[in-house]
Amino acid sequence: MVQKRRIVSESPSPAKAGPRPEDRRGPHAPAHPVRQAEYVLTVANDLQLPPPGPPEIAFAGRSNAGKSSAINALANRSRLAFTSRTPGRTQQINFFRMRSGALLADLPGYGFAAVPQALKRHWQEFLARYLATRQSLVGLALVLDARHGVSLLDRQLLARYLPSGRPVLVLATKMDKFTPSAQRVAQCAIEREIAECFPVHAAQVTVVGFSATRRIGIEAAEAMLSRWLGEWAHDGGDTGFADANSGGRKERAPRSRGMARGPKDPR
Repeated sequence: MVQKRRIVSESPSPAKAGPRPEDRRGPHAPAHPVRQAEYVLTVANDLQLPPPGPPEIAFAGRSNAGKSSAINALANRSRLAFTSRTPGRTQQINFFRMRSGALLADLPGYGFAAVPQALKRHWQEFLARYLATRQSLVGLALVLDARHGVSLLDRQLLARYLPSGRPVLVLATKMDKFTPSAQRVAQCAIEREIAECFPVHAAQVTVVGFSATRRIGIEAAEAMLSRWLGEWAHDGGDTGFADANSGGRKERAPRSRGMARGPKDPR
């Protein structure tokens, strides 16, 4: 029998005791990692991706789960990530540079039925390759609607990503739709579902109750993102960004958390 491991969770309501979120950040992590983020470029296929360099944190989620609103709330801006009334409108990866030099990759929303099948298939294949092979990717923020729990498409995405050993921050959005007591119940249900589906990788996942409108979970989410970036900065990561016009110059890609280094060359 596989031994289940406890998922780390962050309560939607502030704890009465214990360390503050800012106390858990790495030594070089910014207090508000996504604030002052700036748009860099948009890519629609593998060839347009920037060369590996500074670390990337990807934001993914079903269409209409609140991904753009979550990014805007963390950036403390109203329209950094475009929120459309038509779910599934974003059809590329939008990259934003954070003030640490790291990149935020806003992935296309998935699961919207009105999108043509050919385009949906292209997104799925593109995202699968990005999540499985992107050297600079150090963490994934998965945005899901707490009212609906973990969908089949969410589980499929996690199944592709979790074997890499890299961490996941689940932002359970729309928590403002629940009473305070129901928030905890909804969060625990998501934690149980992930633990049951991915018992071997459960320790990689942190669940945070979140609301962009009520700003629930902002500090907890910032603390986790800062920890990822703090670990990269502590390892001596390069904050330079090589864009698509840099002539193919490649930067040293950071080692993802939980990924083992390759064997030393015996020569």
